Amino acid sequence: MIKGVHTMFYSSKPEELRAFLRDKLRFPYTDFGEGWLIFDLPEADMGCHPLETEGAKQKSGTTHLSFYCDDVQKTMTELKERGVEFTSGVKDAGWGLVTSFRVPGDFDVMLYQPRYSK
Repeated sequence: MIKGVHTMFYSSKPEELRAFLRDKLRFPYTDFGEGWLIFDLPEADMGCHPLETEGAKQKSGTTHLSFYCDDVQKTMTELKERGVEFTSGVKDAGWGLVTSFRVPGDFDVMLYQPRYSK
């Protein structure tokens, strides 16, 4: 039986990204040697969204990874204190409150406070 999901970031700065996830986001991890860290995430959920046909940037099969929290404002404050750079303000997307932050490798990751409950 499937008991979890494994996600990956491909980054031009993998060592810096691993340090960011370890030190700034404070994810627990297992060190498999030579700097290869596998992060233990607390929980996960998965959605399946329709492909937007007008002006779509994605093609079918595109994946997306984001982080969620209970209180986006509080989480942003804590992460800013650790040096995390946010690249957008909080926006109401209807299904949740959404922002983004920059990670090593020069890309942004979404952080949101969902309006749905598990």
